[in-house]
Amino acid sequence: MDEKRGAELSPAIAAAWGRDEPTRAGPKRSLSLQQIVAAGIGVAGRDGLAAVSMSRVAAEIPVSTMALYRYVASKDELLTLMVDTAYGAPPEIAPDADWRSGLTAWAWAERAALQRHRWILRVPISGPPLTPNQVGWFERGVACLRDSGLTEVEQLSSLLLVTGFVRNEATMMDDIDTAAMARGVDPESVMTIYRQNLLSLIDAERFPALTAAIDAGVFAEPDGPDDEFVFGLERVLDGIGVLVAERRSAAGLLR
Repeated sequence: MDEKRGAELSPAIAAAWGRDEPTRAGPKRSLSLQQIVAAGIGVAGRDGLAAVSMSRVAAEIPVSTMALYRYVASKDELLTLMVDTAYGAPPEIAPDADWRSGLTAWAWAERAALQRHRWILRVPISGPPLTPNQVGWFERGVACLRDSGLTEVEQLSSLLLVTGFVRNEATMMDDIDTAAMARGVDPESVMTIYRQNLLSLIDAERFPALTAAIDAGVFAEPDGPDDEFVFGLERVLDGIGVLVAERRSAAGLLR
C-alpha cells in the first residue's frame, strides 16, 4: 500500500477534510454533514452525551433517521465528527514561544475546550486523531517541542503526557461537579463538606497524616478555581523539563 495515500477513508471523514461529499444511493441530498454534526452537538450540550442517538439527532433537524446514514455510517462516526467540531481550530501559539510556554498555552486551550463541551470527556477515545481539527491540535502541540532537543518519539510522548493530565483533571472536576449537583450541593462547597465529614470520622492517633493536612488547611476551598490545574501542569512540565535539559546538555546546547 502507498503509505502517502493511506487506507481508504470513510466518506464522512473524507468530507470533514473537505474532500468529496458522501455519495450514497438514494434520493437527492437535502442535508449537509455540518448540519448533522451541529444537531448532535446541540443535543449533547443540552441533555448530555447519553441523549445522542441517530434517531434523536434526526428528529432535531428534522429528517428521517435513515437519511443520516447517507452521511455518517454510525453513531461512533458521528461522535468523532462532533468532537472534532467542538474542539475547533487549534490554539495560536506565539512563534517565539519556548517549548514550555508553548505547551502551557496549548494545555490551557485544551482545558478550555473541554470545559466548553464537557460531553467530550464521555466520548471513548478509539485511537489517534484523524479528523482535521484534532490533527491540527496534534500538529500544534508537537510543534511546541520542535526546538526542545527531544527526539520525535519523546516529543509525541511528552504531548501525550500533557494531554493525559489535562483530560484527567477535567474529567475529575466534571465528575465532582456532576455528583454535587445531583445531590443538590453547590460544587464550590464540596471541599468544605468533605472536610467536615472527614473531621467527624477520623482521629489524630489513627490518621496522623490526614489530621495534619486538615490542620494545615489542605482541604479548605482553594484560593482560585484553577489552583490544582496550575500545580499539576507545572509539575508535569517540570518533569519534561528535566529530560529537555538532559538532551540539550548531551547535545552541547546552552538552553
